[in-house]
Amino acid sequence: YATPVTEERDNGASSSSFCTSTTAAGEGSCENNNNTKDDNPEPSPAPLQSFNPATGEMLGELPVASQEDVERAVSQAHVAQKKWAFSTTTAERVELLTEAYESLSHSDIILQELSQLLAMEMGKDIRRASGEVRGAVQGGPYYASEAAEAFEPIELEEDGSSRQYFQPLGVVGVISPWNYPVAMANNLLVPGLIAGNTVVLKPSEETPLVAEAFFGKLRDALPPHVLTILHGDGQVGRALVESDIQMIAFTGSKSTGQDIMTRAGKKLKRLVMELGGNDPMIVMADAHIGRAARMAVAGGLENSGQMCTSIERVYVDARIAPQFEQTVARVARQYKVGPWNEPHVDLGPIIHERQHQKIVDHLKDAEEKGGRFLVGSASEQTLPYIQPTIIADMTPDMKMEREETFGPVIGISTFENIEDAIDRANDSEYGLGAVVFGHDGVEAVAQALEAGMVGINQGQGSGGGPWVGAKQSGFGYHGTEEGHRQFTQIKVIAYDD
Repeated sequence: YATPVTEERDNGASSSSFCTSTTAAGEGSCENNNNTKDDNPEPSPAPLQSFNPATGEMLGELPVASQEDVERAVSQAHVAQKKWAFSTTTAERVELLTEAYESLSHSDIILQELSQLLAMEMGKDIRRASGEVRGAVQGGPYYASEAAEAFEPIELEEDGSSRQYFQPLGVVGVISPWNYPVAMANNLLVPGLIAGNTVVLKPSEETPLVAEAFFGKLRDALPPHVLTILHGDGQVGRALVESDIQMIAFTGSKSTGQDIMTRAGKKLKRLVMELGGNDPMIVMADAHIGRAARMAVAGGLENSGQMCTSIERVYVDARIAPQFEQTVARVARQYKVGPWNEPHVDLGPIIHERQHQKIVDHLKDAEEKGGRFLVGSASEQTLPYIQPTIIADMTPDMKMEREETFGPVIGISTFENIEDAIDRANDSEYGLGAVVFGHDGVEAVAQALEAGMVGINQGQGSGGGPWVGAKQSGFGYHGTEEGHRQFTQIKVIAYDD
């Protein structure tokens, strides 16, 4: 799933092919290793081209999976799954996957090349790209061991008369996003594999090269067809969802999640989906203004706002609003915008022209409805960048309050009583994360917020808890013991001595 790349790129595209590139993909990276040849093959779809969002340069291309390719890959994954699940122990699967990650961690050159490829293809600066790649390499073995512990049988009775087991589902389809193309896919496929499932990964068509380069190395280190990678746009994603798989793990938009649920519902397939967000932040009168302002800016501008848990709406007590607004504006002006390889860059380009236009539309809507621009403007936003933008006097009828903007834009509104702030924060179809800064009564405010993850005087989410959304921001959850178990079928066996 994702949107087909059909628009012209203004800056022109290089004719260079990723298949001949010497970057992170490595030799032979564009070969379609997942498929076998057919005597009467159907016409091959046009190759999937990937572009640098900062320059418009074509970075490379990869073959697009056909309907036949999807069906063949899933069939081969089913055959491989029987051996993977029942001829290896959980400990052996952990060892194999750990060795695959260690083969990456032992080569700093490979890590640097992967980081550079991610930066070029997605647009984030090299520091953040390197952090994502290295974090995935280091985190993979940890997630594998954590999942293995989660899958240990549970004694349900003291006398051992009944036991709960966690068994594989079969074949899991993972459909991953472009904003964190390595980290998000990594978090989903590791527990799936350790559980004894085989995985078919369909990365976003916006960032296929780094997905192929990174996960292709894992694929090649595992037995054949245990991990398969298929490339393409939404047509390939839909084919995968409707194929003979038992589970879909998806990160992306609410609308795509709804479509997946409709298609998966025909056979009641297991779903874990992290969808959109429009995260609110409440700043109470007794909050530490400096810390709250820095959190608002960091949480709203990170990854150029292209993050599901971006803080997009801030409701601040009117008594401290002037000082809070001044502090937020001062901090936001320190953020530097530019390409991935420019020193000290904080915000990279917006992923593509469609998303850039959506953000601009939200800014113009806010301007027309009385928004007061503290930083940035609605008119001076030249492709492919969006400058950090802070808008005060946000009102409930503005698009930025009603919809997910997904850009480096923060709206601020004031409140006279905390109940009004809670009502506006909750008046959304989304409920991924939320933040509240303050002291007296802050726990009650956090409990009242309709979100899966709430941060008190810090960002939302916790390393010790699952990644979970409420309302239309998610279905199921992943991460930690309970999240890993989503990738299994529970079986309870009772014993009669």
